[in-house]
Amino acid sequence: MINTEPKHFLCTVKEGIASISLDRPDRKNPLSFDSYAELRDWFRALVYCDEIKAVIFAPNGGNFSSGGDVHDIIGPLTRMSMKELLDFTRMTGDLVKAMVNCGTPIIAAIDGICVGAGAIIAMAADLRIATPEAKTAFLFTRVGLAGCDMGACAILPRIIGQGRTAELLYTGRSMSAEEGAAWGFYNKLVPADRLLDEAQEWASRIAAGPNFGHMMTKTMLAQEWSMSIEQAIEAEAQAQAICMKTADFERAYRAFVNKEKPVFGGN
Repeated sequence: MINTEPKHFLCTVKEGIASISLDRPDRKNPLSFDSYAELRDWFRALVYCDEIKAVIFAPNGGNFSSGGDVHDIIGPLTRMSMKELLDFTRMTGDLVKAMVNCGTPIIAAIDGICVGAGAIIAMAADLRIATPEAKTAFLFTRVGLAGCDMGACAILPRIIGQGRTAELLYTGRSMSAEEGAAWGFYNKLVPADRLLDEAQEWASRIAAGPNFGHMMTKTMLAQEWSMSIEQAIEAEAQAQAICMKTADFERAYRAFVNKEKPVFGGN
């Protein structure tokens, strides 16, 4: 059962669409140890929740997220043992793995500040819509760390390319909204007053199905990263054969024959 009343972030579910956002707008929505863990557990539970067809990760108060909280996370990390530090970095990586493996399409709606772990959450989404005011930065080297955080060196090059990724990770500079759109990080730029409506329209289109097919698409997009072309073609053959046994496939066929728009049932 998915938790619709989390303690450390906001969540609403309506008509098969979950909208979540961090809830510290006065500090541009930083992450804490608790919100990391609760988000990880929420996305893990999403695997077993057929009622939610799409997720919108939204901004709050004009900003997406300022990343790990300086006082609640960065300070305590400087006093931890190596084992404790590894427990933390594995937990943050588990959030990304949970998002990638949840089986449900995720749309990141990005406005204002989107940096550090916030930028990673946006990166881990399936689709990204942003405002012209969005400023995304992978700040890890700016605080004396490596740029290879939470899968950035693996995932980001697949979205914007190796050279652009190297520039952002080495320098920690902000990627402007225009750069993000030109490089393919953002799927679309919209005015701030249209951001949530646009995300809702995309989510509604996805939620209309075929939801099993969407789950399979997301699964194969993730799994085929480590496959050869031959393995990928065989895996897709198996995935598509499975989808052909769903009722939605038959619904689509009957609708086509009757010159109607298919109404998918998610199975």
